[in-house]
Amino acid sequence: MPPPTSHVFSILCFLSVFIFTSSSTPNTITLPLSHLFTNHPSSQPFQTLKLAVSTSITRAHHLKNRQPNPIKTQIHPKRYGGYSIDLDFGTPPQTFTFILDTGSTLVWLPCSSHYLCSNCNSFHNAPKSFIPKNSSSSKLVGCTNPKCSWLFGDNVQSRCCKNNTAAGAANCSLTCPAYTVQYGLGSTAGFLLSENLNFPGKILPDFLVGCSIISVYQPAGIAGFGRGPESLPSQMNLTGFSYCLLSHQFDESPETSDLVLHTFSSDNKRTNGVSYTPFRKNPSSKNPAFGAYYYLTLRRIVVGEKRVRVPKRLLEPDADGNGGSIVDSGSTFTFMERPIFDLVAQEFAKQVNYTRAREVEKKSGLSPCFVVSGTASFPELRFEFRGGAKMSLPLTNYFSLVGKSDVACLTIVSDDVAGPGVAGGPAVILGNYQQQNFYVEYDLKNERFGFRSQSCKTRV
Repeated sequence: MPPPTSHVFSILCFLSVFIFTSSSTPNTITLPLSHLFTNHPSSQPFQTLKLAVSTSITRAHHLKNRQPNPIKTQIHPKRYGGYSIDLDFGTPPQTFTFILDTGSTLVWLPCSSHYLCSNCNSFHNAPKSFIPKNSSSSKLVGCTNPKCSWLFGDNVQSRCCKNNTAAGAANCSLTCPAYTVQYGLGSTAGFLLSENLNFPGKILPDFLVGCSIISVYQPAGIAGFGRGPESLPSQMNLTGFSYCLLSHQFDESPETSDLVLHTFSSDNKRTNGVSYTPFRKNPSSKNPAFGAYYYLTLRRIVVGEKRVRVPKRLLEPDADGNGGSIVDSGSTFTFMERPIFDLVAQEFAKQVNYTRAREVEKKSGLSPCFVVSGTASFPELRFEFRGGAKMSLPLTNYFSLVGKSDVACLTIVSDDVAGPGVAGGPAVILGNYQQQNFYVEYDLKNERFGFRSQSCKTRV
């Protein structure tokens, strides 16, 4: 019996569709095309099209390479010869002043209502103390906490138990031992806390911070930015940080500059106008403190156009880790070991025609000093580093008027000029006075140090 007419029609329709699609190219769609931007007529259609292409590519680059905004905090020049920053710890946050120190690693603050600071009367404003019980996020660091070993080593648990042998190993202390940190002129001691470090829009929980209960000659807490797991850059997983230090002429003034904390950086990206030199590691493990420093390879010291003939053995760390050059924001004046300093000072004395101010040298601890009149003129001082980076210092960064306004002194020191000598360690320490009005970059991801001369009153 023949199929109904309707069924025949349906079969024909199916066959026609099958025949049509099977004769076309596989995986293609045949549809009428539309014109681009028909709703926006233009006398120059290709210009409109080119603009759309350009903006699309620019947008793609933005999305592909988008970086989180860096964290910024302000730097304050201080009359004690350092630079300070403010950080917020605790819940709710408590704000404290810290010395910015690239030559140490621990971040610590004055702590508890019983905080005692000896020989701190000369700093005018006594630092306020962090009160742990006022913070809901404050916890003592336990002996089994891996962060305890950052300061005390992997065998710290045996130390905790050893202190409690009378009570038996089962009752060994669960609290990380007290720390003591020695600095140039002072020291501090206390206990380790796990606490929240707060930035606008960002909280870093379980940040290791020192709760100091006693200090000697410390105007404020210290934010250690050196190399070490307990330092601020390490705990924040920073790829780098940068700063620009205002002139000490602005000490204690409202003027500030920026400390920028970088949480992301492109591979090997160079900042405009910045000269770079690679960091180097100290070859020795005999003194763990040396591992915290940012070592640079200083190739030459140039006074005027005269290269100072410094023995190479002094400019590079030896097998014991002594010698070499570091950069340190916590030191005021640049330090040079006596053999290097004498060569530099002698070269200035040769090239400068002013009368030596011997009496001022005795009183100030600086040398050489010269009697100047009117506008002073001195040879340029330049540091040349590995990789070709050259740091030509502004005159105000290495000669300053002292006492009477007609005497200018070199603001570089050596051991028996400004105090007793200390054997070993870096031969050159580039202090913050010589870094004034330089943009300075610590590129931790690419292991390099960068700098560019500029006015630090202009934020970049």
